[in-house]
Amino acid sequence: MNIYSQISSNKYKTYLIMVLFMAFITTAAFIYGKAQGSGFSFAGIALIISGLTSFLSYYFSDKVILSMSGASEIKKSDNPTLFRIVENLCIADGLPMPKIYVIRDSASNAFATGRDPKHAVVCATTGILEKLNRAELEGVIAHELSHVKNYDIRLMSIVVILVGMITLLADFFMRSLWWGDRRRDNREGNSNIQAIFLIIGIIFAILSPIIATLIQLAISRKREFLADATGALLTRYPEGLASALEKIAKDKEPLEAANNATAHLYIANPFKDKNAQSWFANLFNTHPPIEERIKILRAM
Repeated sequence: MNIYSQISSNKYKTYLIMVLFMAFITTAAFIYGKAQGSGFSFAGIALIISGLTSFLSYYFSDKVILSMSGASEIKKSDNPTLFRIVENLCIADGLPMPKIYVIRDSASNAFATGRDPKHAVVCATTGILEKLNRAELEGVIAHELSHVKNYDIRLMSIVVILVGMITLLADFFMRSLWWGDRRRDNREGNSNIQAIFLIIGIIFAILSPIIATLIQLAISRKREFLADATGALLTRYPEGLASALEKIAKDKEPLEAANNATAHLYIANPFKDKNAQSWFANLFNTHPPIEERIKILRAM
C-alpha cells in the first residue's frame, strides 16, 4: 500500500470507527437500560450523546489528549533546536508548521495529534530531547510528521476519546448496579427477560475494556512501520530513527502521563516493562516489537 492509499484508508477508517462507536454505545445502552428496567428511551439518549461525543472528538480530541498528557506549548525561544528541526522537515515534506508541545517527564517518548496537517501538534518529552542527538531527534520528528501527513493523527486521536467513552459507560453501569438492585428489590418481582439482560449487561461491562483495546488495535500496527519508512525517506538517514528507537527501548522509565487510552499515540510503548510481563499482555500491545522496527530500518 502506497502513502496515498494509506491516507485514503485512514480517512475511511475514521468515519467507519465513529459510526461503529455510535452503534456500539447505543447497543450497550439498550442492554444496560433493559437490565435497569428501561430500554429504548435510554438507548435514544445514549445515541444522542455518542453522536455528540463523536462530533466533539473530531474537533477537540487533540486538546483533550494534550490536557490528559500534561503537555504545554512552547515557543521557538524555548527550544530553538527543536523548532528548527521541525521547520526544516516540514519544508522538505511540504507540510504546514505544527504547534509544538512538551511534556516535562524524563521518560523518552513523543507523539503527534490533531485532525489534519493544518491543525497538527507534535509533542515530545523533555527526556527524549535531552537523551537523543540531533540526527536521532530528526528521525523521531520525521516519524511523527509522517503520522501527520498520512492522517494517522486524526484516526488515533478520535480513538482515544471514543475508547474512553466506552470504558466510562461500562463503569457507570457497574456502579449503578448497587443502586439498581435496591430499586428492583422494592418491586414485586423481576421478569425473566430483565434478569437475562442484567446478566448480559454485566458480561458486556466486563468485556468492554477488552473491546476498547481491540478498537485501538483496529488501528493497524502497520501504521508504525509505514511512519518509520516514510520518516526515514524524509530524512534520508534510516540509522537516525533506528538509533533513536534503540535508545528509547533501553530507557526503562515509564511515562507517567500516559494511560491506556493514549498509549497507542506514542512512538514507543510508554509503559515499558509494565505491558510486557506476559505473553497474553503482549497480544494486546498497541505497538509492534521495537526490535523488529529497528531491524527493518537498518535493512533499508
